[in-house]
Amino acid sequence: MILISKSTVDIVFETARLEEVIGDFVKLKKSGSNFKGLSPFSNEKTPSFMVSPAKQIWKDFSSGKGGNVVSFLMEHEHFTFPEAIKFLAKKYNIEVEETQQTNEQKEAASLRESMYAVTAFAQSYFSKMLTESEEGKNIGLSYFKERGFTDESIERFHLGYSPDEWTALTNAATDAGFQKEFLVSTGLTIEKGGKTFDRFKGRIMFPIHSMSGRVTGFGGRILKQDKQAAKYLNSPESEVYQKSKVLYGLYQAKQHIAKESNCYLVEGYTDVIQMHQAGIQNVVSSSGTALTPDQVRLIRRLTNTITLLFDGDAAGLRAAIRGVDVILEAGMHVSICTFPAGEDPDSFVRKNQPTEVKEFLVKSTVDFVQFKAKLLSEEGENEPIRKAETIGEIVSTIALIPDAIRREIYIQDCASTMNISEDVLFSTLAQMLQKKAKQAPQTKASEKMQVVSAPKQKVNQRFVLERNIISLLLLYGNEEVSFEDVVLQSDDEGKIELTPTEISAKVYEKIYLDLQQDEVELSTKSFRELYHSLLSIYNEQKPLIMETFLLELSAEQSALVSSIIMDEENNVLHDWERKNIIINDKKSEIGRWLQQTILNLRCLLIQEKIGELKNKTVESNVETHQEILEEVNDYVGLKKNLSQRLDRVIF
Repeated sequence: MILISKSTVDIVFETARLEEVIGDFVKLKKSGSNFKGLSPFSNEKTPSFMVSPAKQIWKDFSSGKGGNVVSFLMEHEHFTFPEAIKFLAKKYNIEVEETQQTNEQKEAASLRESMYAVTAFAQSYFSKMLTESEEGKNIGLSYFKERGFTDESIERFHLGYSPDEWTALTNAATDAGFQKEFLVSTGLTIEKGGKTFDRFKGRIMFPIHSMSGRVTGFGGRILKQDKQAAKYLNSPESEVYQKSKVLYGLYQAKQHIAKESNCYLVEGYTDVIQMHQAGIQNVVSSSGTALTPDQVRLIRRLTNTITLLFDGDAAGLRAAIRGVDVILEAGMHVSICTFPAGEDPDSFVRKNQPTEVKEFLVKSTVDFVQFKAKLLSEEGENEPIRKAETIGEIVSTIALIPDAIRREIYIQDCASTMNISEDVLFSTLAQMLQKKAKQAPQTKASEKMQVVSAPKQKVNQRFVLERNIISLLLLYGNEEVSFEDVVLQSDDEGKIELTPTEISAKVYEKIYLDLQQDEVELSTKSFRELYHSLLSIYNEQKPLIMETFLLELSAEQSALVSSIIMDEENNVLHDWERKNIIINDKKSEIGRWLQQTILNLRCLLIQEKIGELKNKTVESNVETHQEILEEVNDYVGLKKNLSQRLDRVIF
């Protein structure tokens, strides 16, 4: 593992802004002093993802995950800690100080990280060959220039050239210290019959990036005439590259997609680059394949609207219809824009000025369902049987839309377009939805009975109270509060009494002293570890810097701390105040909250002690039995006093 200096880590944490980093991956909306958005870890329709710029903490209430800027990158991009730091350093132009990896550390590197290192090297090598080798400049660079690609675009998309030699990349990579097995596992090198050769020999190269900018694979186009060679060639499936889970250009487009709240979807690599050059940067490519659910989820993190751009010929129009079901099922808005016959985004952009391209997109974009209804209506206009089939087709498309209101609007609109009554379409839709419901997995009757008869899970009171203690330490540990407390004392006869007294103390001191006095150890391991860590910080008079504190925690503890800190922000998600439901601010009642937590914990522990004593009476002799009962009475009296202070009635 790469060792990064502490000073670099500190600078990264001081510089990185959580809302900026997460905003590259998730579409965030301002919500009071915070930001909210759809969870990037689950498929949801109501925002449950909260980002606090002031606290530099994020919390996903749907999955329970949470933490700081580094933990987000580790969760979302599956980075290691050093990779996350280096990613942030690159984003904020921070120089990274690191020690050289030893041979042992290189061998210990994970398979995925080794593969990423190889793909990064290959991208750099291909780019260098394009601009520095004579072959690359004469063949690759001249081709890109003929297509109208600017130097800026070539650099932005890291375009390159693979020399027309059997082992050019393989030799360069092995000479640089990379192991052949990783070249083979990424598909850059092919091993056959004991020999190795470059997969992309003699091709111009289009690196494919993940959302965070890591090179996962490549697309290569051959330029010379060769009937035995495929025109386009992609990296094979691997640990780092799954074609169905990546979109070409998403890394370069993500911020623009979120800003424009729309994603243009095209077919090819050159389509994406030409659109960028026309000033339309919210565009990605599915690389010539039908859109998959995983790809839709990537887009949905940034926007709820997709606009499909396709060729204007018959084949292009049919291509526009295929594969849209998965977008509609995700509840997204889909529009379509078709170019004139014989044109695709690449050729159209090259023939028109940027302003003309933008105007065309605005004027020619139509709702997909309306587009499909019109297209099918024209196809079956003079053929009754075909028209009946088209009605079924369009209604089946509408049936995929989760939102009932949108379905009804589309039915009304399509009835007018297809010149058929709404009743017929609504009836057909109802039949399809009913059939769909029947085909959905059904819960067995026996399982339903088990669910109904299952006992309700009992609330673990001690867990709740211990969580409150950690909450108090995290949020207000160093706050000094005054409150009326009670001191446990015994009279001359040995009876335990509670004496009221006024106390002023810091929250962490009060908690520590009370737990010490009662000889209580937190029962939950995570709480216990957090308790000792927090006390150590406060006792040493150190400030609790949340970003640094989270770094020292396990993933489970980090999520727990984030959850506690962001609990108050959860009220914002539900907008309780607008619904006239007032949530008390805990900060205004720290003393009361602390006092109630300690008193409740004492009551719980006393009840447990009473239970233990009662169990002892079963096997005790008469004399011991009486002594135990007297002790029980003392504890019952103590509990009664505590309960009265909690304004509770004991039965």
